[in-house]
Amino acid sequence: MSEPRESGDPTPPRKAAEHQKDPPQKEAAAVAAADFETAIDAAGFGMFNILLLVAAVPAAMGTVYETSTMSYILPSAECDLKLSLLDKGILNAITYAGMISSAVMWGYLADTKGRKNLLIVGYAADTICVLGGALSQNRIQLIIFKYLGGFCMSGPFAVLMTYLTELHGRKHRQRIMMMVGIMFSIATLTLPGLAMLILPETWNVRIWNFSLTSWQFFVAITALPSLLSFVLFFFFPESPKFLMSKGRNQEALAAFKFMYHLNSRKPKDSFPIKVLANEVIVPVKKHAKEETPPTEEKPPTECDVVQDPESQDSKKSSLRSGFTQLRPLFTKPYLSLSLWVYLLNFCVLLGQNTMRLWLPQLFASINEYENLMSGKSQSTSICNILEYSVNRTQRQLEAVTRNDPMVECHVNITPSTYTNNLIVAAAGLVAYMLAGFLVNLVGVKRIMTSGLFIAACCSIGMYWSSSAVSTVALASLFVTMGSISATSVISASVNLFPTSLRTMIVSLEMMFGRLGSLLGNIFFPALMGLGCVPPFLMISLFMLAGCIMATFLPLKNKAALK
Repeated sequence: MSEPRESGDPTPPRKAAEHQKDPPQKEAAAVAAADFETAIDAAGFGMFNILLLVAAVPAAMGTVYETSTMSYILPSAECDLKLSLLDKGILNAITYAGMISSAVMWGYLADTKGRKNLLIVGYAADTICVLGGALSQNRIQLIIFKYLGGFCMSGPFAVLMTYLTELHGRKHRQRIMMMVGIMFSIATLTLPGLAMLILPETWNVRIWNFSLTSWQFFVAITALPSLLSFVLFFFFPESPKFLMSKGRNQEALAAFKFMYHLNSRKPKDSFPIKVLANEVIVPVKKHAKEETPPTEEKPPTECDVVQDPESQDSKKSSLRSGFTQLRPLFTKPYLSLSLWVYLLNFCVLLGQNTMRLWLPQLFASINEYENLMSGKSQSTSICNILEYSVNRTQRQLEAVTRNDPMVECHVNITPSTYTNNLIVAAAGLVAYMLAGFLVNLVGVKRIMTSGLFIAACCSIGMYWSSSAVSTVALASLFVTMGSISATSVISASVNLFPTSLRTMIVSLEMMFGRLGSLLGNIFFPALMGLGCVPPFLMISLFMLAGCIMATFLPLKNKAALK
């Protein structure tokens, strides 16, 4: 009796106990499924993040170069391309036209095809467009390639920020955004430095039927950051946040393991999180409420199965969700406020980007005028400069179109032509580094209104500028205050609207801002022909209008930039 109890009886209870323990263990594993924030925190911060920030430097440079390159080549290319003042304005503005026309398309692709793929395709396409612009032999070809460049760059410009935030944990996210801002400022600083080295050269190389001068080499070199970004992003994973939102948890887990491996130098299998939560947003249908419980089953092997039935209606559901997201913006609580914010950003970016993109042309005219009038008692007031610039552009255009050998179209570019641009860019970099401290000290609303008011005063103050030094000082202060105010407008709009509307608000806000940049760069040269007061008065009035609108924003001064 005792032997059977020892040999036979104890084993079944032990097995039964093991069987009873298995289901709770599976349930515990299911409960332990980590959401995105938990997983990204577990991946840590280290070598992966440093390499990502290094790759982001050429990406930021590529986006800045696409919008700003034309403003530096206008003084050099006016003879080769037979540019009038209006042509110069169109070349400055056409990139923004491309960005506006493709904004909706890139937004849709970013949410359906992924961040990494969009960055790779966008930077590859931009490289081709920039090189096409470098080979352009007339202004029509250059305008077409600049439009296509803006069309292609609109996607990477917006997605770069999203991609970087989604690959960093909450602890480091704010700091990363500050780093990105500094990258953009450094990129703005490198452009006049590059112009100083290349544009004064008198190169003229013929390859087949193409004639290549220094400004074309300059444009070609600005394609290098986009080309480098295209190559570097191949080595980085897709955003785990995007993958989890699409139900591709296996791929998201592999991305987290890759990040963890580089950051901790430990094997990928030692990543503490084994199962990710299901973060797929399934639209709730009528008569289908019983289908919600299966979403609690979160094994990563079944994520693709969950995604398949959903992908059949992905286009319809994304379009429907887009319209439902837009609907609150056209209803009473947010309609007037959203229109107010759009108009505010329109005014701010019209003034900021018009002045910023025309400064290289103005400084080139100042430098040439000073060399021409050296030893004479003629004042270098902005009115004299503008009158000289308008008349000179007309003479150059007539010289090229007449093909008269006695009248030569001559370009006088020296390294000192771009020294003033370097000073303005450096002032902008210093101001951006101080912006975080200033905003936290005085608040978004105060710094926005005071910045716009100072910028408006600087713009109209240029009318009374009687020397190159005072013009550079006023321009530096204008660009500095304008850039801080433009950043504050975006920050304010984020704080004014609920989370569900923020992305759409910022997208529409930037579209209106680019429209302002487009119109400002076309109106400015047209007003230059009327005299020296109208162009600066236009910028001053728009900045002043922005200042007045900013004072009526329902925003607390203690709100800091986020």
